[in-house]
Amino acid sequence: MGSGRILRHNLTRTLKFSILCLAATALVAGVLPAAFGDEPERAANPGLAGPSLDPPATGEAPTEDRTEATPEAAAEQQPESTGYDPPEDRAEDGPSVEDRPPPVGEPLAPGMVELLQREIVAGLKQRNIQGNFARFKSYAAMKLNTTAGRSGSELKGNCRLSWYDHLLRNPLRAPAEAEAFTRELHQAVIGDHRGLARTLEIAAEKLDLTRSETPSLNSVTSAEQALDVIEQCLAGAQLSYAAALEPLSRSEIRTLSSSLYPILTSQNRVGHTLQSRGTGRRLCDLMEKLDRNAMHDAAEALVPITDPQLLAQLQTLAEEDDLEVEGVGGTVVRRIDTPGGAIVVGGRQQNTYQLDRMPGVNVVIDLGGNDVYSEGTVSPHRPVLIVIDLAGNDGYRASQPGVQGSGIMGVSMLLDLAGDDVYRAQDVAQGACLAGAGILIDYAGNDAYVGLRRVQGEAIGGVGILIDRAGNDRYHAAMWGQGFGGPLGFGLLDDVAGKDHYYGGGLYLNSYIDDENGPTPGYEGWVQGVGAGLRAVSNGGVGVILDGGDDDIYEYDYLSHGGGYWCGTGFARDFGGNDQRLGATRKAYNGGPRTQRNFQRFGNGYGCHYALGFLFDDRGNDTYNGTIMCVGYAWDCAVGYLCDFGGHDRYSGTEGNAAQAGLGVLFDYAGDDHYLGYKQGRASAGISYHTLPQCGGNFSFVVDYGGTDKYGSGARNNSYNRRSSSGGFLIDRPKHNEVRQTATKSAVRSRVGS
Repeated sequence: MGSGRILRHNLTRTLKFSILCLAATALVAGVLPAAFGDEPERAANPGLAGPSLDPPATGEAPTEDRTEATPEAAAEQQPESTGYDPPEDRAEDGPSVEDRPPPVGEPLAPGMVELLQREIVAGLKQRNIQGNFARFKSYAAMKLNTTAGRSGSELKGNCRLSWYDHLLRNPLRAPAEAEAFTRELHQAVIGDHRGLARTLEIAAEKLDLTRSETPSLNSVTSAEQALDVIEQCLAGAQLSYAAALEPLSRSEIRTLSSSLYPILTSQNRVGHTLQSRGTGRRLCDLMEKLDRNAMHDAAEALVPITDPQLLAQLQTLAEEDDLEVEGVGGTVVRRIDTPGGAIVVGGRQQNTYQLDRMPGVNVVIDLGGNDVYSEGTVSPHRPVLIVIDLAGNDGYRASQPGVQGSGIMGVSMLLDLAGDDVYRAQDVAQGACLAGAGILIDYAGNDAYVGLRRVQGEAIGGVGILIDRAGNDRYHAAMWGQGFGGPLGFGLLDDVAGKDHYYGGGLYLNSYIDDENGPTPGYEGWVQGVGAGLRAVSNGGVGVILDGGDDDIYEYDYLSHGGGYWCGTGFARDFGGNDQRLGATRKAYNGGPRTQRNFQRFGNGYGCHYALGFLFDDRGNDTYNGTIMCVGYAWDCAVGYLCDFGGHDRYSGTEGNAAQAGLGVLFDYAGDDHYLGYKQGRASAGISYHTLPQCGGNFSFVVDYGGTDKYGSGARNNSYNRRSSSGGFLIDRPKHNEVRQTATKSAVRSRVGS
């Protein structure tokens, strides 16, 4: 048996042992749910005696922090393993191991999340505060129910997504759904064109859209056939786009076309709301009236273009002619006029494309060379644009919005198959949309993406997708980007491989800088897996950032990295590597020194104002940094989770906290971890935003399994601690091998003492 398999065998046994130990102990105490749901089932025999998962209170004041078990006692509570056959060694029906797709991330992650859920349920039960938690859930549900209408307070039901509603009503089940969602989404992305179809299918489901069949076309075996398929896809996208606008009047179309960009982007310097909130609400109403299913169909119509066979056939196109086309500098070898628009094919030498000076052209295919593309706006004036670059180190430059695989009331796709490319733009760019769909896929090379606002996998009223399949890449944005989902939006950034550097913030002063209740320095961020509404305007969407592995660096400022704000839901997941999460950004956006002191607020798995945020990391020795309200944090009827599934990790921030009625959780499985500061798992007993006891209270958890850990709060390894109030938990448990070692040492001490 190889060393890698031995490691997997031991980790599998360790996780299974931990789950069995916790389940057996808790079932004796009558605390676990029968099914993996939010509500625990009443014990069938509550009178049974047995070891307690959470030792009873000792009569100390409820606001004191205290350790509730010694290391030896915590270890001795764990029953001995009965052993089990790990999945790798069991014979199973079905396809062989060789025939199965490779696993994505930590294969035991679902079980680890279930272990966390059971730990939380057991803790609430043992402290007799499960009734408080039930009130917290009921209170959140009441808020959702009473704000479902379109009028009333600043919290309204417009643009509210049903999956967000479901997750907030089920905060204990939510991390399992989030883990499965991020894993399945990444699995889809790493597939071929069928994977993109599945990605769009997942997005449609989360956006409450009707799922439609992706167009199936015959196998492409020639370059001419490839061009025919592109023509069909273009026509299909144009037809679906026209259907999307049918519910709107001409004046409503003009309103959206003229107002989407200034109202939702260019007028704004803060991320949480709009300068023109009334007009913003009107635009959101019109986006709801738009046939969003048809707009999504327009994006799905382009999926066959990403077929690897089709792209390979395009590379064999002969350079037949030398044509002149307005807006093109260099060689044009083919122009095909179709009912859906012209298809232009550039030669294998260096070309320049002034895309906004190419009237009637909806498809540009370039066969090679180091090319330069300027602008390329997508709007009702040119609602569909497809750019395919097959080779070369290319430059994409733009100052207008709705470019580089992005659209404002339009649908755009940009595919770049090779080379070290540079994408530079201002707003609504690089896989982004406002009431439309934008898709950018870069297949290879060390690439750079630079933009300001609403860039790099950002969406309002549609889908915005940026996929980079290989290379050491750099992402640079100022606000609203890198996997950001606004109202009715699904924004995704997935970098499949490479050592990548993500930067978000450093330009616009944060909105708390003049807060009369406690001003704090720093910059706006709103990047890297954030789903956010616009306060007093609309509910939020779904924002996702995924990274396939290698050692990555994430820099971010306020409200960033795996977070939700104002009825939104955000997700961040890194599937491998030693990653650095640096809050705040180290330099200003322009590369110069910061004018603001290093300070970061809301980050690393947070929920703020009726929102949910999730951050997962599968492997590696990682660092998580923030200043306040971060690192598994929830504020104001919200939920925040941070789950790290392996490695020696370092945490600096608030660390597993909740305030103003919330559930904040930090979970770490395995490794020698270091928790800086002193606030791990603290839960304030006071709430000013909502009324006690109706809102339930605050529930804070730091749960660490395995390793020799250090806590700034002074908590010991293998101990169970109450933090500030009955809702505050710091739980450090040993793993299987550590239980045996501790028990052996205790037995030796006992013999020596006798």
